[in-house]
Amino acid sequence: MNSIELAKAYDPKSFEDRIYARWKESGAFTPENSGNLCEKPFVITIPPPNVTGVLHLGHGLNNSLQDIIVRFHRMRGVPVLWVPGTDHAGIATQNVVERKLKEQGKSRRELGREKFLEETWKVKNEHHAIITKQLEKIGASVDWNRERFTMDEGLSRAVREVFVTLYERGLLYKGNYLVNWCTSCGTALADDEVEHEDTAGKMYHIRYYFTDDKDKYIEIATTRPETLLGDTAVAVHPEDERYTAFKGKTLRLPLTERDIPLIFDPYVERAFGTGALKVTPAHDPNDWELGRKHDLAIINILNPDGTLNENAPEKYRGLSVKKARAVVIEDLIAGGFYVKDEPIKHSVGHCYRCNTVIEPFLSEQWFVKMKPLADKALACWQKGEIVFYPKKWENTYKHWMENIKDWCVSRQLWWGHRIPAWTCAECTKLTVSRNDIDVCPQCNSKNIEQDSDVLDTWFSSWLWPFSTLGWEKAGDSTADLQKFYPTTSLITAYDIIFFWVARMIMAGLEFTGKAPFHDIYIHGLVRDKQGRKMSKSLGNGLDPLELVDEFGADAMKFTLAFICAQGQDVLLDKDSFKLGSKFANKIWNASRYILMNLDGREMIENPQLNPADKWIYSRLNSAVKSMNEAFFSYRYNDAAQSAYEFFWNDFCDWYVEATKLSMKGGNDSDVPSAEKDRATTVLLDVLSESLKLLHPLLPFVTEEIYSKLPLNQGMGNGERGTGLLICARYPQYDEKRCSPIEEKNFSALQSLVGMVRTLRSECGITPDKKLRVLVRASAELETPFNENSELIKLLAKLGELVIEAQLASPLPKPAGSIGMAAAGFEVFVFIAEAADTAALKKKFTNDLEKDRKYIEGLRSKLANQQFIMNAPAELVAEQKAKLEEALLRTGKFDSYLRDL
Repeated sequence: MNSIELAKAYDPKSFEDRIYARWKESGAFTPENSGNLCEKPFVITIPPPNVTGVLHLGHGLNNSLQDIIVRFHRMRGVPVLWVPGTDHAGIATQNVVERKLKEQGKSRRELGREKFLEETWKVKNEHHAIITKQLEKIGASVDWNRERFTMDEGLSRAVREVFVTLYERGLLYKGNYLVNWCTSCGTALADDEVEHEDTAGKMYHIRYYFTDDKDKYIEIATTRPETLLGDTAVAVHPEDERYTAFKGKTLRLPLTERDIPLIFDPYVERAFGTGALKVTPAHDPNDWELGRKHDLAIINILNPDGTLNENAPEKYRGLSVKKARAVVIEDLIAGGFYVKDEPIKHSVGHCYRCNTVIEPFLSEQWFVKMKPLADKALACWQKGEIVFYPKKWENTYKHWMENIKDWCVSRQLWWGHRIPAWTCAECTKLTVSRNDIDVCPQCNSKNIEQDSDVLDTWFSSWLWPFSTLGWEKAGDSTADLQKFYPTTSLITAYDIIFFWVARMIMAGLEFTGKAPFHDIYIHGLVRDKQGRKMSKSLGNGLDPLELVDEFGADAMKFTLAFICAQGQDVLLDKDSFKLGSKFANKIWNASRYILMNLDGREMIENPQLNPADKWIYSRLNSAVKSMNEAFFSYRYNDAAQSAYEFFWNDFCDWYVEATKLSMKGGNDSDVPSAEKDRATTVLLDVLSESLKLLHPLLPFVTEEIYSKLPLNQGMGNGERGTGLLICARYPQYDEKRCSPIEEKNFSALQSLVGMVRTLRSECGITPDKKLRVLVRASAELETPFNENSELIKLLAKLGELVIEAQLASPLPKPAGSIGMAAAGFEVFVFIAEAADTAALKKKFTNDLEKDRKYIEGLRSKLANQQFIMNAPAELVAEQKAKLEEALLRTGKFDSYLRDL
């Protein structure tokens, strides 16, 4: 067998694109090529990114986690389908196109609906190619043959079918209601599309005088004084004695000629302020309910663009909300109505897309009745048909399902699924239809007009798990639907549990009778090291493609998995990705060392295992078990940490070093070729198994190295047809590989070597200086130590090693040595032969003095009750750990000085 040359330096750019192309061309991403189609498949649908967006690090995390779990199940030998696709993203995409037109001095109104949609499709197609390239760059192993778009023909038919079906079932209605209105986007938003931010503002106090008594008034407080122009009542509590004498009275609305009633309702909080509340039904959701209850007039004072309309006094018409507020305050002061203002911080709703302040706005919209759907979705969870990871999100889900409101699904946009409803100008009848119509079915008039609004983007994405598999109407049963629905798992961030997750469950149950997935893994958000959300304004965002360019796709994926603990946000910065880069580099260098030392070696069948071999197979077996368990329960960080510990510590730091004894020999002795062949066979087999184990976490580097391994290994390589690692079988736990005795013995050997290495470092003795060591071992360890004496000498860099039995009565310490003890043995290093003992005494005395002062400071801090009470618990625990560590260190230095 010849040596195999890997490039000296790990350079992911030299192979990642090539490997991805090979995976894609081989069909490895398709379920037909990933496993036995008779077995139950593992299916996941990608949370579709906005087609006009670019992948941010949140997408990087989400798609990395999906890819890891998909690769794991693919290697288990089951059919795996990961469905890719993009979302048309109504508001976001329309905003992109409108900005583009604005730069050209045009507007969508000038262009007209048809031409505007043509332009939008062009932008969609341009951006779609960018998203595809980005997903390929990060290594997403999606089935590109089954890619979908929320406005492709099939999904569009599914959307229309669902809209009409909901209407037929009495679950969809149209009416004038108060909605969240974005004046910038010019559309209604659902409650969960409004992001609330704590904002500095003012509470304005205003006098409302009674109509029949100009000397008496009620003081109200509001954060939005301009809305008083739409007030239709003042409300107080029916048991508030301050106001009971005024029942039946009216008040003159400031700055207007209108009189409004004083109403009594238990909703009003008596203890809050003056106990009086201005009621503006058209511009506040709570006031809307009061208005309906008391049959108040509803006066909308806003135009859709956020300016005041004809229902406001003429002076204020055409002013923006901000400008109108300033003018109203001036006029209130001039008219003697203004009392005072107070600075406050309050929660203000903003548009989730453009961050414009949301205005409650009276408008005719379409709504879905959600409670009947939510009841089914809640029962589904209660019956265990869906499971959340971590479980804490179940409470959030339950709360939302029990407190759900109807969903406003119409949007005043042009880009999206146009609402399939037509109104006849002759008979005024509304027709909702699966097919486009040009004649009124009620009166045969051709004077009909389709609703100009489109559906909320989420109305198409709530159908995603089954519409992407071919569902277009009830009773559909495509081959993909039969085989792959319900899907297995959903992986998504917690910020869209209600936006998307809950709605998908409702839609799946309503239209297919089944929950769309069983497992729901909710991961945290990506934040910077200070816990802040990444954003352009803060300048703390990280571009996944830039990370891939600098560190490689594997480094990004592994780092994100390593840090991603269940139930926690992911805090990182650019330097965090050095972790994954260093690990990938370690895999490369270790593999390179092994492959470059194959010259003249041969693979053999069923090699006889020595104690170190049995130990590494046992450690590999433990890693296999822990990683399988972690992947099945979506504990990505546990899987990544197990992989890291096994490969870096067990395999590289100990086993590969140990094989140098068999491959090259210790103390310059010659090693028989049969022993070299045996060692090479085991080493290559463990490397091969390790690459399979690591592949889901670091797919590119493991695939590249795996492709270089010698063929026809003595212990088999397990690929299925393609010769690619992506299709190899994932390692399975094997009880026969467990070697608890060898693990215990090797652990003692590691302790012994570690103690000698530490002492060597503390004494400043260079690695090339061979030490003389005496070990007194228990009966249990004496034989294993003797059997591995050459290995101990190699690893600890010893010139002489004597191992003797530990007697019941302790023997005196050998002269000129420093002694150390661990469970089952004592080790004595003849330090006087390797170092200047006088200099060592001085060094350890100084170290001891510094540590004692350090301990004194820590004890003083921990004795301070103010510190204990006020400091974060983690800081207190950290200081206690430092004290414990320092005490152990001083005990050790004391021991060294006694020995010296």
